[in-house]
Amino acid sequence: MVSFASLGFLFRFLPILLFIYFLCPARFRQWVLLAGSLIFYASGEPVFILVLVGATLVNYGFARSMVKLGEGFSLHEWQKRRRKSLMVWAVSLNVLALVAFKCLGVFVDNALLPMGISFYMFKMISFQADLVRGDVWIKPKLGQVALYFTLFPQVVSGPIMRYHEGEFDQEKILGTEQLEDGMKYFVAGLGMKVLLADRLAILWNDLQMIGFQSISTPLAWLGAAGYSMQLYFDFWGYSLMASGVMVMLGFHFIENFHHPYASKSIAEFYRRWHMTLGSWFRDYVYIPLGGSRCSGGRLAANLALVWLLTGIWHGNGVNYVIWGAVLGAFIILEKLVYGKYLAKIPVVGNLYVLLVIPLTWVIFAITNIRQMGIYFGRLFPFIGGAGIAVNPQDIARYGKNYGVYFIAGIILCVPAVFRFLEEHRKNPLVIGLLAVIFWVSVYSLSVSAGNPFMYLKF
Repeated sequence: MVSFASLGFLFRFLPILLFIYFLCPARFRQWVLLAGSLIFYASGEPVFILVLVGATLVNYGFARSMVKLGEGFSLHEWQKRRRKSLMVWAVSLNVLALVAFKCLGVFVDNALLPMGISFYMFKMISFQADLVRGDVWIKPKLGQVALYFTLFPQVVSGPIMRYHEGEFDQEKILGTEQLEDGMKYFVAGLGMKVLLADRLAILWNDLQMIGFQSISTPLAWLGAAGYSMQLYFDFWGYSLMASGVMVMLGFHFIENFHHPYASKSIAEFYRRWHMTLGSWFRDYVYIPLGGSRCSGGRLAANLALVWLLTGIWHGNGVNYVIWGAVLGAFIILEKLVYGKYLAKIPVVGNLYVLLVIPLTWVIFAITNIRQMGIYFGRLFPFIGGAGIAVNPQDIARYGKNYGVYFIAGIILCVPAVFRFLEEHRKNPLVIGLLAVIFWVSVYSLSVSAGNPFMYLKF
């Protein structure tokens, strides 16, 4: 039941929870949602629910102490210092817990890594920092804080919502319009996951089965493009589903992707990709380090640290560190060297993104360094001295099998297309299209084992 793209979630958990949530009095909805969120998490992680609950209680305890110290019209210096000290302790404990479980997952057993711990720990860290900075201006209650940390649409893979964005102290406005809009976002995300990402995943799996040393150069480039689309529609689809459920429950829609493949630079790409994670690193790491208001050397060091942490956050292999370092290097060079030239010629900037980003996803995808070298040797055979390997049969076969998914993916990457569908979401033709997408997705789920969301493991 952990996966949104499962028949159990679609036809049991979600409709039952929505039915109870809508029928119960407004003052009890918070508790219904909290109970549903804990049941959702426990159904997938029955042991690690204790970690989530324990971390919630510890963080609330620190928050309560900080709020007590902050009461009154003016604070004494000792109160400010004490609040900051408590915040440092809370953040340190959260970071220590995250690092400890990450290490257990790497060096002992991956099964010891609690599901979603990176996401809910980031929420807890931001909550403590926002309390001290004054971004949380309402005295938080235990139920509200617990719901924020455990909210089931986001607890597994985000988006990383800030506490004040949830407006937990206000009664949620429920109605047929919000329910309908939320369902449309959810179905669009479900289609992206099941009908696009899961189909493109077969291409990448086939290349791994064949062996990278045996594929042709054109097929290697097709595989890189396919994995790029697979990851995009898998995680964009998840984000739409999560935000769609949030809208059904009366919360605001949180945008996590904004057409990143229309970007004109790598820096812009990552302002549009996984936007809530990017803004988290910006607000709680990059800006406290000094941001961009510093010398060129300090700017480069700040960006390098942020991207090193981003790489480590995503995974435990050396390839993730390389991935973060490569992206950091590109963004530093854009900031200090050639970014201004890309801005003058947008078409060049867009082509540059479309070339570089798939190559970085290859680093992201292949955890074995030797296999990564082989794959890049197929992408750039002249550099490796192997010569271009062209096999008309394999590129023709895979192009034929996956061409329709590439075409659909490319169309959805065009901002105007998705914007048109969003603006006309009340049109009967669009509603009919979404209905078809839903039932085709359900049929696909019923005849297949279903692939887990890719970001569940990060």
